[in-house]
Amino acid sequence: MGATIVVPTLNPGDLIAGLGVSSVAIGFAFKDILQNWLAGLLILLRKPFEINDQIEVAGFVGTVEGIETRATLIKTFDGQRVVIPNSDIYTNAVLVKTAFDKRRSQYDVGIGYGDDIEEACEVIRKAVAEIAEIEKEPAPSILAWELAASWVTIRIQWWTNIRRSDIAKVRASVIVAIKRALDKAHIDMPYNTQVTLLHDQTESIDSDRES
Repeated sequence: MGATIVVPTLNPGDLIAGLGVSSVAIGFAFKDILQNWLAGLLILLRKPFEINDQIEVAGFVGTVEGIETRATLIKTFDGQRVVIPNSDIYTNAVLVKTAFDKRRSQYDVGIGYGDDIEEACEVIRKAVAEIAEIEKEPAPSILAWELAASWVTIRIQWWTNIRRSDIAKVRASVIVAIKRALDKAHIDMPYNTQVTLLHDQTESIDSDRES
């Protein structure tokens, strides 16, 4: 009413409509900011992960450096920083790699079809048992896993304490120990073998399967 008295040509309906459009525009402008803020607040309250946890989200893997109201900061293993909006974290699956003290790792190795599977499993078991960083309980498991085209696959699974050991270094130690042990036991680790057949399809008997 005061505005129409000061400016007689002002239409109150136009003023109300303009305020409505402005509020909608402002709402859209702050929509993402509000979503990220609420998501950040819920992350801080529920604590699905904490600072220094290793997580995987949206294709990025690294260590949580900070949880802000707008985004979560992750330092990747190759020394880069990733800023992920909290709304993306809250609405997508997050893999927390350090949620528990122990983590299981595995590695597949192939032996020749002419080698004894039980002997190979025992050789691998003894080699893995000598690595100090591998947990004794649960004990490592060595299983015949697959009859592949060129080798018999043996799967090795072991547990590592993530608070005391480097997962990548332990995996490297396992691979080296297995290679040395199998070489010492003269157990073959064959290359992939392929057979190429050359066939002339221009022969008159090509369609005769018996010939």
